[in-house]
Amino acid sequence: MNKNIISHEFYITKKQRNKLNNHTSFIIWFTGLSGAGKSTIANALESKLNDNSIHTYLLDGDNVRQGLNVDLTFSQEDRTENIRRIAEVSSLLIDAGLVVLSAFVSPYIKDRMLVKSKVKDINFIEIFVDTPLEECMRRDTKGLYGKAKKGLIKNFTGINAPYERPENPNLRIDTTKITINEAVHMILNIIEPKLKNI
Repeated sequence: MNKNIISHEFYITKKQRNKLNNHTSFIIWFTGLSGAGKSTIANALESKLNDNSIHTYLLDGDNVRQGLNVDLTFSQEDRTENIRRIAEVSSLLIDAGLVVLSAFVSPYIKDRMLVKSKVKDINFIEIFVDTPLEECMRRDTKGLYGKAKKGLIKNFTGINAPYERPENPNLRIDTTKITINEAVHMILNIIEPKLKNI
């Protein structure tokens, strides 16, 4: 870090923004294989939260890679940088008073722990969308598994790159066993006490 850069102190704090919004701010981090249902669940959850006047912002891996992280590849180093940038953005959004929903494959434990460290433990809820690889391959909504199996995509998680399962997520969801609505209600049960703790 540059020693000539000094952080500026702001007059308005996260606590004041939370009070204005009438709820706390934190991150719900969705991790899992491509096609597991992360974005689908995150979208459904965001709709439910917005119906209840909760201020949110959804960060999605594919969307972020078309803008902020357009310069990154899928090498292990760039995947780490991808998540580091998201951690920084998420931290700013939490400070702004929002409930952040982040849907990223985020295959490496150390990268997810980096996010947790950046936003602080108390602000981090990890949701492992643990849909089996076979089901994700069957869905293949974007045609990526087919391309990866033909060797057209390198470093594709689950095919030719690893996925490190979360050791202790706040919630594990298998979308072959429950509906999206059921998944949303399970998450709401976890976060509702947190939302009210201003």
